[in-house]
Amino acid sequence: MPDRLYTHGLRSGLVLLALILAGGATEQVAADPPPTGSFAFSFAADLPGSPDAMYDALTGDISGWWDHTMSGAPLALVIEPRPGGRFLETFDDSGDGVVHATVTYARRGEKLQMVGPLGLAGHAIHMVTTWELAPLDGGRSRLTVTVHASGEIHPGWDQVVEATWHHFIDERFVPWVTAGEPGTKR
Repeated sequence: MPDRLYTHGLRSGLVLLALILAGGATEQVAADPPPTGSFAFSFAADLPGSPDAMYDALTGDISGWWDHTMSGAPLALVIEPRPGGRFLETFDDSGDGVVHATVTYARRGEKLQMVGPLGLAGHAIHMVTTWELAPLDGGRSRLTVTVHASGEIHPGWDQVVEATWHHFIDERFVPWVTAGEPGTKR
Protein backbone atom coordinates (compact mmCIF):
# COMPACT_ATOMS: atom_id res chain seq x y z
CA MET A 1 0.00 0.00 0.00
CA PRO A 2 2.76 2.55 0.77
CA ASP A 3 4.23 1.97 -2.71
CA ARG A 4 0.83 2.65 -4.23
CA LEU A 5 0.49 5.97 -2.31
CA TYR A 6 4.03 6.90 -3.32
CA THR A 7 3.30 6.11 -6.98
CA HIS A 8 0.03 8.07 -6.85
CA GLY A 9 1.75 11.03 -5.17
CA LEU A 10 4.59 10.95 -7.70
CA ARG A 11 2.11 10.80 -10.59
CA SER A 12 0.12 13.74 -9.15
CA GLY A 13 3.31 15.74 -8.68
CA LEU A 14 4.38 15.07 -12.28
CA VAL A 15 0.97 16.12 -13.58
CA LEU A 16 1.17 19.35 -11.57
CA LEU A 17 4.70 20.01 -12.82
CA ALA A 18 3.57 19.43 -16.42
CA LEU A 19 0.68 21.89 -15.96
CA ILE A 20 3.00 24.51 -14.50
CA LEU A 21 5.53 24.08 -17.28
CA ALA A 22 2.75 24.27 -19.87
CA GLY A 23 1.42 27.45 -18.25
CA GLY A 24 -1.91 25.87 -17.34
CA ALA A 25 -1.64 25.97 -13.54
CA THR A 26 -0.54 29.57 -13.05
CA GLU A 27 -0.33 32.68 -15.09
CA GLN A 28 2.70 34.88 -14.75
CA VAL A 29 2.05 38.57 -14.63
CA ALA A 30 4.98 40.76 -15.55
CA ALA A 31 5.55 43.66 -13.20
CA ASP A 32 7.98 46.47 -13.74
CA PRO A 33 10.31 46.81 -10.78
CA PRO A 34 9.73 49.99 -8.81
CA PRO A 35 12.35 52.72 -8.97
CA THR A 36 14.86 52.49 -6.14
CA GLY A 37 17.05 55.03 -4.44
CA SER A 38 17.46 56.94 -1.23
CA PHE A 39 17.12 60.40 0.27
CA ALA A 40 17.81 62.21 3.52
CA PHE A 41 17.01 65.60 5.00
CA SER A 42 17.10 67.42 8.30
CA PHE A 43 15.59 70.64 9.64
CA ALA A 44 15.07 72.32 12.99
CA ALA A 45 12.27 74.20 14.73
CA ASP A 46 12.37 76.18 17.96
CA LEU A 47 9.67 75.24 20.46
CA PRO A 48 8.15 77.18 23.37
CA GLY A 49 8.76 74.65 26.16
CA SER A 50 11.38 72.49 27.81
CA PRO A 51 12.68 69.39 26.01
CA ASP A 52 10.74 67.12 28.41
CA ALA A 53 7.48 69.04 27.89
CA MET A 54 7.94 69.10 24.11
CA TYR A 55 8.79 65.38 24.03
CA ASP A 56 5.58 64.67 25.92
CA ALA A 57 3.59 66.85 23.50
CA LEU A 58 5.16 65.12 20.47
CA THR A 59 4.26 61.66 21.78
CA GLY A 60 1.26 59.93 23.30
CA ASP A 61 -2.03 61.13 21.81
CA ILE A 62 -0.97 63.22 18.78
CA SER A 63 -4.43 63.74 17.33
CA GLY A 64 -4.35 67.41 18.34
CA TRP A 65 -1.73 68.26 15.75
CA TRP A 66 -1.27 65.31 13.34
CA ASP A 67 -3.71 65.68 10.45
CA HIS A 68 -2.79 62.98 7.88
CA THR A 69 -4.47 59.64 8.53
CA MET A 70 -5.46 56.56 6.57
CA SER A 71 -8.94 56.37 8.06
CA GLY A 72 -9.92 60.03 7.82
CA ALA A 73 -11.21 60.17 11.39
CA PRO A 74 -9.32 57.69 13.57
CA LEU A 75 -10.50 56.55 16.95
CA ALA A 76 -6.93 56.98 18.22
CA LEU A 77 -3.64 58.31 16.90
CA VAL A 78 -0.79 57.55 19.27
CA ILE A 79 3.00 57.41 19.38
CA GLU A 80 4.00 55.09 22.22
CA PRO A 81 7.31 56.60 23.45
CA ARG A 82 9.21 53.43 24.37
CA PRO A 83 11.43 50.98 22.50
CA GLY A 84 9.10 48.70 20.57
CA GLY A 85 6.29 51.23 20.91
CA ARG A 86 4.11 51.93 17.91
CA PHE A 87 3.00 54.93 15.95
CA LEU A 88 -0.51 53.53 15.83
CA GLU A 89 -3.66 54.67 14.10
CA THR A 90 -6.74 52.84 15.37
CA PHE A 91 -9.58 53.15 12.89
CA ASP A 92 -12.58 52.21 15.04
CA ASP A 93 -13.87 50.27 18.06
CA SER A 94 -13.22 46.94 16.30
CA GLY A 95 -9.47 47.48 16.71
CA ASP A 96 -8.75 47.74 12.97
CA GLY A 97 -5.89 50.08 12.17
CA VAL A 98 -2.34 50.51 10.97
CA VAL A 99 1.10 50.71 12.53
CA HIS A 100 2.80 53.60 10.73
CA ALA A 101 6.18 53.06 12.44
CA THR A 102 7.88 51.30 15.34
CA VAL A 103 9.89 53.18 17.97
CA THR A 104 13.49 51.96 18.03
CA TYR A 105 14.95 54.53 20.46
CA ALA A 106 13.25 56.59 23.14
CA ARG A 107 14.86 58.88 25.70
CA ARG A 108 12.41 61.39 27.16
CA GLY A 109 13.39 64.99 26.49
CA GLU A 110 16.24 64.01 24.19
CA LYS A 111 15.47 61.68 21.31
CA LEU A 112 12.80 59.54 19.67
CA GLN A 113 13.58 57.38 16.65
CA MET A 114 11.03 55.45 14.58
CA VAL A 115 11.37 53.02 11.70
CA GLY A 116 8.47 52.65 9.30
CA PRO A 117 6.96 53.84 6.05
CA LEU A 118 4.55 56.31 7.68
CA GLY A 119 2.30 57.53 4.84
CA LEU A 120 4.04 55.35 2.27
CA ALA A 121 2.69 52.07 3.66
CA GLY A 122 2.42 49.39 1.02
CA HIS A 123 5.67 50.38 -0.66
CA ALA A 124 9.05 48.68 -0.23
CA ILE A 125 10.59 51.60 1.61
CA HIS A 126 12.72 51.67 4.75
CA MET A 127 12.45 55.03 6.51
CA VAL A 128 14.12 56.10 9.76
CA THR A 129 12.73 59.25 11.37
CA THR A 130 14.58 60.83 14.29
CA TRP A 131 13.45 63.65 16.56
CA GLU A 132 16.14 65.21 18.74
CA LEU A 133 15.45 67.84 21.37
CA ALA A 134 17.99 70.24 22.88
CA PRO A 135 17.46 72.94 25.50
CA LEU A 136 17.56 76.61 24.56
CA ASP A 137 17.65 79.70 26.78
CA GLY A 138 14.43 80.80 28.43
CA GLY A 139 12.99 77.31 28.95
CA ARG A 140 12.62 76.74 25.21
CA SER A 141 13.94 73.88 23.11
CA ARG A 142 15.03 73.06 19.59
CA LEU A 143 13.58 70.09 17.74
CA THR A 144 15.68 68.63 14.93
CA VAL A 145 13.86 66.27 12.55
CA THR A 146 16.05 63.94 10.48
CA VAL A 147 14.74 61.46 7.91
CA HIS A 148 16.71 58.78 6.03
CA ALA A 149 14.89 56.64 3.46
CA SER A 150 15.90 53.94 1.01
CA GLY A 151 14.18 51.38 -1.17
CA GLU A 152 11.26 52.07 -3.46
CA ILE A 153 11.64 55.78 -4.11
CA HIS A 154 9.53 57.31 -6.86
CA PRO A 155 10.54 60.60 -8.49
CA GLY A 156 9.58 63.54 -6.30
CA TRP A 157 8.98 61.53 -3.12
CA ASP A 158 11.93 63.18 -1.39
CA GLN A 159 10.35 66.63 -1.83
CA VAL A 160 6.90 65.38 -0.83
CA VAL A 161 8.14 63.70 2.35
CA GLU A 162 10.21 66.72 3.37
CA ALA A 163 7.33 69.13 2.67
CA THR A 164 5.00 66.89 4.67
CA TRP A 165 7.33 66.92 7.69
CA HIS A 166 7.57 70.72 7.49
CA HIS A 167 3.77 70.78 7.41
CA PHE A 168 3.52 68.59 10.52
CA ILE A 169 6.11 70.48 12.55
CA ASP A 170 6.05 74.07 11.26
CA GLU A 171 2.36 74.39 10.36
CA ARG A 172 0.70 72.03 12.83
CA PHE A 173 2.79 71.18 15.90
CA VAL A 174 4.47 74.55 16.58
CA PRO A 175 1.21 76.58 16.45
CA TRP A 176 -0.62 73.91 18.44
CA VAL A 177 1.95 73.69 21.22
CA THR A 178 2.48 77.49 21.22
CA ALA A 179 -1.26 77.94 21.79
CA GLY A 180 -0.90 75.71 24.85
CA GLU A 181 -3.14 72.97 23.54
CA PRO A 182 -1.34 69.73 24.50
CA GLY A 183 -3.89 67.23 25.72
CA THR A 184 -6.61 68.41 23.34
CA LYS A 185 -7.81 66.55 20.29
CA ARG A 186 -8.41 68.13 16.92
